Amino acid sequence: MEMEKKLTIYHGSKQIVEVPVFGEGRKNNDFGLGFYCTESNELAKEWAVSSLSDGFSNRYTLDTEHLNILYLNTPDYTILNWIAVLVEHRLFSINTPVARRAKQYLIDNFSINVNAFDLIVGYRADDSYFDYAEAFVNNGITVEQLARAMHLGKLGEQIVIKSKFAFSKIKYEGFEQADRAKYYILRKTRDEDANRTYMGILEEETDGLFIQDIIRGGIKNDDSRIPRNISE
Repeated sequence: MEMEKKLTIYHGSKQIVEVPVFGEGRKNNDFGLGFYCTESNELAKEWAVSSLSDGFSNRYTLDTEHLNILYLNTPDYTILNWIAVLVEHRLFSINTPVARRAKQYLIDNFSINVNAFDLIVGYRADDSYFDYAEAFVNNGITVEQLARAMHLGKLGEQIVIKSKFAFSKIKYEGFEQADRAKYYILRKTRDEDANRTYMGILEEETDGLFIQDIIRGGIKNDDSRIPRNISE
């Protein structure tokens, strides 16, 4: 998979960010420390607002030539690669012995060193999707149900700028204001639609693999029963 050499990307924020700074931000984001963007101006606006405040969609051009890029949403990787990266960086609710074993097993067998890349393209774990991932780690849903859930509600794809070299390739181009009255409703509707369909998935009978089955069976990344990621 190849990315365009000159890319227009957007960063949703409560503030205008003219100069993204390498090393700043929260380390507990999906893929660790980095500058989180999207190719969709509309999604950036949804991510920028809250129920109480407007936000900004900051626009940049990014020169991707010579960047080492991880395309996490392609069939080269499984849904468990994405989960493993998440559990390594996000703060999961790990309340049971199964969940503790699950976290360690996923990291040991499916994790990817995201810090070895300049740029990452992958799913964004909004609140609902993070809940689905947490349910899987806690042995509540199967890997097949998780894979189906990841395609609900038009899940957003994010571009994460990781390295100092990649930060040097960003050029600020301006901003647009995101109106909370419009974009918070869009964000909330997306979330509600996903949850409604997710509840339907839970009602269906399943004989798929729970995380406890994966651990007990010593299942690895090359097992054909583990769903591959598909970027849409």
